[in-house]
Amino acid sequence: MPSRGTLDPEIIVWCEENNFLLITKNRRSMPFHLADHLSAGCHLPGILVLRRQADVGQVIADLVLIAEAADDDEYLDRISSVPLA
Repeated sequence: MPSRGTLDPEIIVWCEENNFLLITKNRRSMPFHLADHLSAGCHLPGILVLRRQADVGQVIADLVLIAEAADDDEYLDRISSVPLA
């Protein structure tokens, strides 16, 4: 796992190398970092952005649903919000 203070672009690379979806509250700069990553010819399993004031129980339920039901490439190279709409 990346250490505390690791820059967002480095976290994205780590997630790609280790096949992890990134779960974050950073909705402001993450789209730019993802765009840079994709324009470099790279890919990412996906980014899940937590909605503001989201109900923790619903977030957990949706993360479990994603883990159990999502196709391997369902969130590939995109940003989605959690809880799901």
